[in-house]
Amino acid sequence: MTTLHRIDLTCPVCTSAFRSHTVVATNGFGGKRTDFHECAAGMQPLPYFVHLCRTCGYAGGTSDFGAEVAPSDLLKAQVWGELARALRHALPSGSLKYEHAAKVAEWQGSEPRYLADLFLRAAWCCVDEGDTEAERYFRRKAAWRFADALAVYGGVPPEERAVITYLVGELWRRIGDHDQAQRWFDMVVEEVTEPSAQRWVLAVAEQQKVEPREWFT
Repeated sequence: MTTLHRIDLTCPVCTSAFRSHTVVATNGFGGKRTDFHECAAGMQPLPYFVHLCRTCGYAGGTSDFGAEVAPSDLLKAQVWGELARALRHALPSGSLKYEHAAKVAEWQGSEPRYLADLFLRAAWCCVDEGDTEAERYFRRKAAWRFADALAVYGGVPPEERAVITYLVGELWRRIGDHDQAQRWFDMVVEEVTEPSAQRWVLAVAEQQKVEPREWFT
């Protein structure tokens, strides 16, 4: 069960005051899918980890609405020019909130790994929303950004590179590009830094190449 708490926020772009919900606690997780998407019992918590201003479309985590946040004039223009328009044609779903948060972060020059996590969460929300086309779109975005992070020195800590490499393969597998998936799964072994502790990711990468399964246990 997911427990929510109402919070009052002020948008740093348009200064609109609004109420949102944030996650206080979750329990009853039923494991993780092979792309690390946690399966919660009852209300899904993902949409409540980000907040969206319904006046201008600015989105981000709670800290992105802090009193010290001072968006540039360029960022404000980008938010009004693109994100505000999107609100006229779409409901503020969880996936839309993460998409807007990712665009704001991208305009602010955030690291690829952070952007990848936002796009991955958008894809997870699409699974819960039943939107398969948008799910594939966000999985591509996430895969590209994770690949960018892996290509930059220090973009991913050494001990996480094998897991992220596996995850890119799993994203391409779910998108339906099995050739790319195979290449990324094959690269997992090259990124292992602790063979004993990371044996599980090698096993899962091999399994997903031959006989994909949906659940981690």
